[in-house]
Amino acid sequence: MRHFAARPIAPADLRALLEAAALAPSVGNAQPWRFVRLRTPALREALAAHVDAENARAAANYAEQGRRDAYRALKLHGLREAPEVLAIFCDERPAAGHGLGIATMPEMLRYSCVTAIHTLWLAARARGIGLGWVSILDPGAVTTLLDVPLDWTLIALLCLGYPEAPSEIPELERRGWQARELLADRLFER
Repeated sequence: MRHFAARPIAPADLRALLEAAALAPSVGNAQPWRFVRLRTPALREALAAHVDAENARAAANYAEQGRRDAYRALKLHGLREAPEVLAIFCDERPAAGHGLGIATMPEMLRYSCVTAIHTLWLAARARGIGLGWVSILDPGAVTTLLDVPLDWTLIALLCLGYPEAPSEIPELERRGWQARELLADRLFER
């Protein structure tokens, strides 16, 4: 989701979304997610400018002109328009959980954060709120810009708001970039 209506998210609704996300399952019940709500206009603009620069750099990766033009035509973030912007970080050394479940798979902390994001996403959709996950960025630059602890890892930069025009079909599919593929092509049995 990249196109947002100007309608703000009610504070109680945003709080309910964050509370739902905070109830997500996590390895060892570590609850490693850290939510950073971006409210400062100058900070949001700095993030948008950073993403715009990374987006321009990414366009160069498409060698064929037709695909490069199609890429440039995509709107890949709503950082300037979304009523809410959240950065989700993983605390790589949370006190909660006491290290349970991460001795052999430390990435489980990050997977737990993704579960919280997924829970947030589903709760938002149930309220008619859309979510766009911005991934054209340099995580280190965003971490520095947001001035968070060094042992936090950026997992997601999310734009939240009501859709400008609701649709059941993902935007990238509507724009001819990539259609959904069949489950049968993704399911394997052994």
